[in-house]
Amino acid sequence: MEDVYFTISSESKGFYTEKGSKFYAYIFPVENEYSIKKILLDLQKKYYNARHIVYAYLTGYYQENFRVNDAGEPANSAGMPILGQIKSNNLTNVLIVVVRYFGGTKLGIQGLNNAYKSAATDAISNAQIIKKTINVFFQITFDYSEMKFVQRVIKEHNLNVTSQEFADICILDFTGRKSVEVKIENIFKQNPKIKFYKKCSE
Repeated sequence: MEDVYFTISSESKGFYTEKGSKFYAYIFPVENEYSIKKILLDLQKKYYNARHIVYAYLTGYYQENFRVNDAGEPANSAGMPILGQIKSNNLTNVLIVVVRYFGGTKLGIQGLNNAYKSAATDAISNAQIIKKTINVFFQITFDYSEMKFVQRVIKEHNLNVTSQEFADICILDFTGRKSVEVKIENIFKQNPKIKFYKKCSE
């Protein structure tokens, strides 16, 4: 199972101008709708006098969540070109906002498509793209007599222990890559002295 995805390390900026109109592009790493709403609100306050504040975002490890907003531009002339650049660069968990100051000359649908696409492209090109792994959280409880077995599995599969409690009954929290999830579950469930729990994905 594929367990990597690409996003950006930090905020970056881009710019494009066409026939007097200026397009200021911003790309942000985001995790959820709350962070997206906060960024949009801050930009709307900062650029209160801009003609349009267009955005698109894509989130989810498998790019399953997205939204576009043309912000008063003709339908599909602004948000979709931005989203297209996010997808073509195979990114997720990112928000791109493009702030437009009208220059007095209408650009037409094709011109708008190109302008928003170019601004988004410039922001992406200035960002540092990073690869992340999809991790799964696990917990096991086991008899202390199984300690050597547990430690061997942890080491052999490059699992990361996040917390541990050793007594007659031991409790171990750890993370592993999504690609080894089924294998780890099968290994531990085959041992009757170990209780296995999958907690969540990171």
